[in-house]
Amino acid sequence: MPVVTFDYNDFINILGYKIPKQELVEKLPMIGGDLDRVDGDEISIEFFPDRPDLASVEGIARASRAFFEFETGLKKYDIKKSDVELIVDPSVKKVRPYVVTALVKNITMTDELIASLMELQEKLHLGLGRNRRKVAIGVHNYEPVEPPFTYKAVDSNSVQFVPLNKVESMTMAEILQKHEKGVDYAFILEGFDKHPLIVDKNNNVLSYPPIINGSLTEVTPFTTEIFIDVTGTDQKAVNYALNIIATALAERGGQIYTTKVKDQNQTYTTPNLTPTMRKLRINYVNKILGTKLNEKQIIKYLQKMGYNATFSRDIIKVEIPSWRADILHEIDLVEDVAVGYGFDKFEIDFPKNHTFGKTLPQQKTYDALRNIMIGLGFNEVTTFTISNEKDEFTKIGLNIGDRVQIENPIGEEYTCLRIGLIPSLLKILSENRHHPLPQQIFELGIVVDNSFKNQYHLGFVKIDSKANFTECKSYAEAILRDLGKTKYSLKKKEHPGFIKGRCAAITINNKELGYFGEIHPKTITNFELEHPIIAFELQVDQL
Repeated sequence: MPVVTFDYNDFINILGYKIPKQELVEKLPMIGGDLDRVDGDEISIEFFPDRPDLASVEGIARASRAFFEFETGLKKYDIKKSDVELIVDPSVKKVRPYVVTALVKNITMTDELIASLMELQEKLHLGLGRNRRKVAIGVHNYEPVEPPFTYKAVDSNSVQFVPLNKVESMTMAEILQKHEKGVDYAFILEGFDKHPLIVDKNNNVLSYPPIINGSLTEVTPFTTEIFIDVTGTDQKAVNYALNIIATALAERGGQIYTTKVKDQNQTYTTPNLTPTMRKLRINYVNKILGTKLNEKQIIKYLQKMGYNATFSRDIIKVEIPSWRADILHEIDLVEDVAVGYGFDKFEIDFPKNHTFGKTLPQQKTYDALRNIMIGLGFNEVTTFTISNEKDEFTKIGLNIGDRVQIENPIGEEYTCLRIGLIPSLLKILSENRHHPLPQQIFELGIVVDNSFKNQYHLGFVKIDSKANFTECKSYAEAILRDLGKTKYSLKKKEHPGFIKGRCAAITINNKELGYFGEIHPKTITNFELEHPIIAFELQVDQL
């Protein structure tokens, strides 16, 4: 979770009201976080990642004004119009299609503002921006450039400029190879023959998103006007990021100016701080929270959380701030009612009905398997159910088949749910290859079968210079014997991840329930390992 560190006196200056430090430290975590530490006037709070608007001291101060009831309800910002325009060239639509911009003037740069702005930018990149893949933010000194700006895609060798923190001019291709940020984020632009670029009227480079800004627009202690660009692959996310950054600067006394983005046949004005509307049912709130709150009380608690709300015919209409990216459903508003009400006010109650629990039948089998494996000298591990196609299929020689895919993956490592345990166990061996041999581990965990149902599997691997099929067969027979399974047969199995002729299937009642054998050398090298490996996997729920 993101940790926000700020100075108490700086916080009070932004807040505009007096509140004792001890009271602040005690009550501020109730908004939705955990107190990390207090060191003199320096306070660190760890906020939940679903609240990117609280990733800066400015956002915390805004939420605190409402929560401590200094200024309840939706915060309104004075917004003026500017003549700044950004033109979107069609060439960029296939690379990074969305862009929004804003201009903030009358800024007084301080050490606290510079530090907070940089920290907020990186937190948004990491969380809301999914490591810049989904959202990337550019913050520029507006004075050296001249609108209109153009957002376009160009050949990476056709344009050169001096990137931030460098003194020599580089082409975009060179930046990806030599600049620290280019090396870190080049993966985002892999596979594209053209890369995005933002230039001004005179072809001065402002930004090479999502990699680096140009040094021309570097923000300095003397900057008074800031131009913000946010590019990405998700339209909602780029708007949320822009609203969070722009309003954070407004909390420091900056004046927000709107800009126009001309995207082919569309022209839209950003930032758009118009709140969205959502309905909240009173009976739903009380059902979820176990309370008997009336409409006036619910509206009060919503206002305490920074919303505007009105009541009409058993429905509360809620105005949601344009920087609240976490409100996706009615239940999210119920949660904020609970926060506004105060978790400390909920009464402790005991269950009304006495019931007697017992272990599920299959749990006895799971416990028995764990004892068997420990008795055979294996150490238990627990790995992620989320995996990727490369590990689950490609590295073990399988063609990519049916699997449950993640619609919006956080990265390339987590794109689908696993179909077996052996790849996960091989990854554990790979991460521990610097430790001495032998290593033997097992996992009793969930995989997703061909019918997309959760199933428990047992898997083990052993890496050792003398590991062989005979040893693996003895382990498999010992497991089945100790489970009381005497009627089974072993049949030859062809599997690309195993050495041909050294892989066997376990069949019970004419149904294949598992397999084991010696891992193929190609599979071993695919997982960056060197020594012989034996592996076993069994469908436990089918026994």
